[in-house]
Amino acid sequence: MTTSHQPQDRYKAVWLIFFVLGLGTLLPWNFFMTATKYFTNRLDVSQNVSSDTDQSCESTKALADPTVALPARSSLSAIFNNVMTLCAMLPLLVFTCLNSFLHQRISQSVRILGSLLAILLVFLVTAALVKVEMDALIFFVITMIKIVLINSFGAILQASLFGLAGVLPANYTAPIMSGQGLAGFFTSVAMICAIASGSELSESAFGYFITACAVVILAILCYLALPRTEFYRHYLQLNLAGPAEQETKLDLISKGEEPKGRREESGVPGPNSPPTNRNQSIKAILKSICVPALSVCFIFTVTIGLFPAVTAEVESSIAGTSPWKSYFIPVACFLNFNVFDWLGRSLTAVCMWESQTS
Repeated sequence: MTTSHQPQDRYKAVWLIFFVLGLGTLLPWNFFMTATKYFTNRLDVSQNVSSDTDQSCESTKALADPTVALPARSSLSAIFNNVMTLCAMLPLLVFTCLNSFLHQRISQSVRILGSLLAILLVFLVTAALVKVEMDALIFFVITMIKIVLINSFGAILQASLFGLAGVLPANYTAPIMSGQGLAGFFTSVAMICAIASGSELSESAFGYFITACAVVILAILCYLALPRTEFYRHYLQLNLAGPAEQETKLDLISKGEEPKGRREESGVPGPNSPPTNRNQSIKAILKSICVPALSVCFIFTVTIGLFPAVTAEVESSIAGTSPWKSYFIPVACFLNFNVFDWLGRSLTAVCMWESQTS
């Protein structure tokens, strides 16, 4: 089929669908991180109420007015950010690695829709628990279980989405990246607006979780609408090899079906070449991507290791009792990080490190 007969992405519908899907992958987790103050203050309140009922009124005032300090910070509140980071990153790492095996056994639609529905259910439960009183330890354990579930399904969802975008031209991974970057920026702005409005932490957190649910529902609708577009169906048919769907470039290379013109560069034999061991093909792929893969690994080790576990605990030395004290973490930590994260992700649409044929 010639280029002139290829359908066009009318109104950039497919581009927008992938943008919303990218937004839906990280916005729920970003809202969860944004509500960290709600979780830590609730752990403080629950701990103080269970140990001394006379401090209940003071703790309630602290939720409504950030300038009123809590009577004491509980041990669960003090370790919350560190444990949250650990419970988030370990499942993310494990399921990102397992996705290479899961995609061979579980269909793409099940992985994407199942992950979105699971994340939606977790956030519905989280929103409901805002109105439910419970012991600090029980609340802490339930919260950590939810963090594990969100990031486990989030890892499967992200890897599956990039595999989904793999059937389209290379520039269609950019809207996923840009949507993920916007998720962080959006939640940071929402956090600042919530502080400016003077609403209580519980009310703000409830709004965060309901907004996350709405975005996940929108992502589900966009995914269901994707197969109805002629542009996506055209490229999907081009990437079908027999009855099996080639979801990622890894499948094409490992089965020796890489497009003509690229086989000599990658060193992978064509379909008429003598059969080679699948493990040898995978080793050749890993060897060719080791530099960018290790670079990404090191970058995330530093950034996610510090944000938000360490950066959210930093305090301004010059704020004193001024309003800047309340805005320091939202601006210096969350907004600053997410603005440049969004810019970096979005720049992939206009410039690339090395050439596209590399």
